[in-house]
Amino acid sequence: MHLAFLNPQGNFDPQDRYWTQHPDFGGQLVYVKQVALALGRMGHQVDILTRHIRDPQWPGLDGLLDGYPGMPNVRIVRISAGPDHFLPKEDLWPYIGTDWVPGILDFYRREGRFPDAFTAHYGDGGLAGVLIAAETGIPFTFTAHSLGAQKMDGLGATPENLPELDARYHFARRLVAERLSMNRSAVNITSTRQERFQQYGHRAYRGAVDVGDDRRFALIPPGVDTTVFDPRARAPDEEAIHQRVLAALERDIQEDRRHLPCIVASSRLEPKKNHLGLVVAFAESPTLRERANLLLVTAHLEDPLRREEGTPVEREILARIRQVVQGRSLWGEVSTVALAGQSALAAAYRLLARRRSVFALTAWYEPFGLAPLEAAATGLPVVVTRSGGPAEIWQEDGEEYGVLVDPADPADIARGLLRLLESPGAWEEFARRGQERVLARYTWERTAEGYLTVIQRVLSTPRPGPTDALLPIPPYFQDPRPENDISLDELRQLYWGDESDE
Repeated sequence: MHLAFLNPQGNFDPQDRYWTQHPDFGGQLVYVKQVALALGRMGHQVDILTRHIRDPQWPGLDGLLDGYPGMPNVRIVRISAGPDHFLPKEDLWPYIGTDWVPGILDFYRREGRFPDAFTAHYGDGGLAGVLIAAETGIPFTFTAHSLGAQKMDGLGATPENLPELDARYHFARRLVAERLSMNRSAVNITSTRQERFQQYGHRAYRGAVDVGDDRRFALIPPGVDTTVFDPRARAPDEEAIHQRVLAALERDIQEDRRHLPCIVASSRLEPKKNHLGLVVAFAESPTLRERANLLLVTAHLEDPLRREEGTPVEREILARIRQVVQGRSLWGEVSTVALAGQSALAAAYRLLARRRSVFALTAWYEPFGLAPLEAAATGLPVVVTRSGGPAEIWQEDGEEYGVLVDPADPADIARGLLRLLESPGAWEEFARRGQERVLARYTWERTAEGYLTVIQRVLSTPRPGPTDALLPIPPYFQDPRPENDISLDELRQLYWGDESDE
């Protein structure tokens, strides 16, 4: 079978050089790459369709065709969209229908064969799937990864701040693209039942898809690369990574505390990840401070609590953390370490697991949460937000595989962490349960098998026609002149509906 993944944002290259260095270079890229490689190992031809970039700040993304060592049937295909230089995902909307999709169609017409099916990722990839299906009739699946309505919720959207939010994030275009994607896809793929019924069931997506229709949804969780995230594995630079972590602790942690385990947080520095809530929970619990140090993995930022570096958003988050550290006298108890890439993270987790450390993710809302699964696979027990998909992953039928906490309650976060740090038996039990949970449910091979099953069903079953009324494609996406743009009034109506008049 010939399959193609639609993922215009971010980057893909054989070395994975830029992962975690930009909000667009995060878990979604890991997901697409790993599912594509797993399908390739099954013998299928797979194309990862992404954006062609010629930018001195992001070298190595200018080849039209690329691939991964030892995987001849998996291609990275880069198609131009807009200007040559890198653009964040929020700025790609004008170029998906005018440049990127026509470029994809031309590419396959020159090759003389189109893929059997497309899988579309995020709203911009979904929009491409909509436009390609309208042109060719080739079906696509839609994997949202995250939906704009939940981001609007998290940012506290109001009628008053809506113009500012839309100017920055282009929510009007995103919500309309997401509605089209879930409406016109053959199947919508979600990571959890919560994602299907609560996220797709958000009022902003009313009339786009029936969340109760099992024909339109498939539950396929993401996976973990168990060749990397394994307590027994060894990275080529394992000892160098260990020394990097130990050097950061020696730099930041007072000498009489360096023997303590760490509370480890490793996620992008952005508001929704709620690093500040974890720091406040640590600061407000004397017992927690006695039991452990706090270690923030900060990707490419070397010592961001002592010097200003990073993007404006990263600097703002770090400034707030710095205020708490200073105001609560946490110097000597909090450290940061720069680690980029999965191999480095896994090596650090192995070291920290030997020190009986604990992984923490206290995000305000997490659609799925791949980072805790990677930590658990490597031997760390996890404390995870109960808000979102993790509630399904880490508890089931009365069994606990990780400790769930309320991200809005610092005392509850502290209680969850102390449950593992104060009891050697609890630490060992949750470390074992967490690892077993990952190996049983959350590997990329199982994810790829899920995709293959869904796509084979779509291709083998005559489609009786859409089960939902097809939404019209607004002219903006193929002719993005100002007069065709999606209005704030339309965004207000989609997001609030009649509630905006209350």
